[in-house]
Amino acid sequence: MKKNLIIFIPSIEDGGVEKNLFIVANYLSKKIDNIEIITCNNNYKSNFSKSIKFIGTKNSFWNNCNKKLKYIICLLILIKKLLLNKDKYLVFAFQANIYAIIISKIFNTKVVTRSNTSVSGWSNNIIKLFFYKFFLNLADDIIVNSKLFKKEFSKKFNIKVKYIYNPFNKNLIKKKILNRKKINFFKKNTLNLLSVGRLTDQKDHLTLLKSMRMIDSKLRPRLIIIGKGKNLHKLKKYSKDYNMQKSIKFTGYLKNPYKYIESSQIIILTSKFEGLPNILIESQFLKKYIISTDCPTGPKEILLNGLAGDLIKIADSKKLAQLINNYYNNKKIIQKKISIGSKYLVRFDYKTNCKKYLDFVLNNF
Repeated sequence: MKKNLIIFIPSIEDGGVEKNLFIVANYLSKKIDNIEIITCNNNYKSNFSKSIKFIGTKNSFWNNCNKKLKYIICLLILIKKLLLNKDKYLVFAFQANIYAIIISKIFNTKVVTRSNTSVSGWSNNIIKLFFYKFFLNLADDIIVNSKLFKKEFSKKFNIKVKYIYNPFNKNLIKKKILNRKKINFFKKNTLNLLSVGRLTDQKDHLTLLKSMRMIDSKLRPRLIIIGKGKNLHKLKKYSKDYNMQKSIKFTGYLKNPYKYIESSQIIILTSKFEGLPNILIESQFLKKYIISTDCPTGPKEILLNGLAGDLIKIADSKKLAQLINNYYNNKKIIQKKISIGSKYLVRFDYKTNCKKYLDFVLNNF
């Protein structure tokens, strides 16, 4: 039987979801002959294997359109695809999962989904949760990216799901590190801090900026925040209001953040909820000290419940500042945590987890 796979992701942006999409899709393309992707972001075509066919929009106009509009356009494309083709397809939704499930089931097509972000970040509206549960039950299979996410998902919706860790490609990082340049903002006599993530309420960078006000000035802290998003103006205003512009730098989105990770001493994540944040895995590989909120669902699992880094409560700027202030006093303990994190990186092995994705897809054809 010919295997036809449609990957459904209407809006490709700059984040962890997309990073995993590229890795998984390109691996699958080596094993499955006919893979098509439906998206409004044709500008990311170069990130995919040439054997993957784009059947979404082609005009650059759509690249930066409203996300909801992208959903509508791609759902119409999916309907057309399933309506006019006699071939049997498997739809693999990386985004807009509920809509993809509904359309697929209308056309009697098998559909599997990947949920990327903790259920804690979903709407708590009772009616919406009822519909989530109803339609998610119609999916042929569901995958999440951590054990805790699986547990949370099953508890919330009473649905059995599978988990596969994000495939971690250390060779890609090794190549990108070779292109590193000197980062003038970080100095040898400064305490160099780094945060990577979209500038949204979910990532809660405001907690990070609040902690900066409580760090001992003798440590000469320097913070770089990599990412773009709607909260940029608000965060810049806060740093200006408290006269921190000289110690905080916003870079925007960067394709290669690894030179910044390597040049940092502390990697900080202040999210309110996550899936399985790639930045923590990448920082473990580069042997960096990590401080993260104990948010659902990924950080605790990556940091082995605090053995491989420090966990703080969500929005606890005081504890964050305290850990940063004690950095030099706790170097032996910190180094032990870094070593433990490096030792257990094998969980995220590229080949192992990509093979699990392949099995997941093939089992659903």
